[in-house]
Amino acid sequence: MTYDAVTLWVLILAIVIAYMSWVFLIALKIKRLDVVDIAWGGAFIMAACSSLLLGVRGWLQYAVTALVVIWGLRLSFYILKRFRRSTKEDARYTNMRYGWRGSVALNAYARIFLPQAFLAFLISASVIAINFSSDTTVSLVAVIGIAVWVVGFLFEAVGDAQLRRHLADPENKGKLMTTGLWRYTRHPNYFGEVVQWWGIYIIALSVHCAWWTIVSPIIITILILFISGVPLTEKHFEGRRGWAAYKRTTSAFLPLPPRSADKEKLQRKGVV
Repeated sequence: MTYDAVTLWVLILAIVIAYMSWVFLIALKIKRLDVVDIAWGGAFIMAACSSLLLGVRGWLQYAVTALVVIWGLRLSFYILKRFRRSTKEDARYTNMRYGWRGSVALNAYARIFLPQAFLAFLISASVIAINFSSDTTVSLVAVIGIAVWVVGFLFEAVGDAQLRRHLADPENKGKLMTTGLWRYTRHPNYFGEVVQWWGIYIIALSVHCAWWTIVSPIIITILILFISGVPLTEKHFEGRRGWAAYKRTTSAFLPLPPRSADKEKLQRKGVV
């Protein structure tokens, strides 16, 4: 059976919504809305794999789908480990309920699970476009995109691993993570995630008429920089001992050499 392009895209959206609806039912059963964080990576895997099965399969399609699966699995397992260490729901989701009126279940589905399904679908646009393309050759542009993705993946994976080791050491209790990649950016994991999706968009530029999927990396960049990623994390650490100094000397997002203490003093005085 063959489908037109619009039907194929709608099918992928329906699959992602169905997946997140299933996760929603799990959340209701275990009474923890933060399970959606574990499922976030899986939503992209569903979009990538289902579009691969419904689309044209070639080396390029297998390669980009593999990148998404690797990213999604690593992220989900990382969050799952954190989820299992806690018996309480993430405070972000608990606090959300305070402003809701009416059914908690309906609010949760309409405000959390359904929007995340749409976001995952939109951010996956580059992958879906590649998998629905008849271009199957891994061109130089695609290789560059893969290389960019690898850089982003290493930033995210290494940054998360360094943070995990830091938190596991009892001597670091109450101390900020300021070494390794965290010495050059306050959010190496978020930086890495954004870079990965720009890498996938570059891969999409190697296929016909996929330039419009720039919406994918733009959405994830806006989401992380201005809505859910960096702002919420920064707010969480405000007031912590050493946080103000860390902010003054370390780049918020892009990895940059740390500012020296002398330069910090001059900046506070308005000299540089």
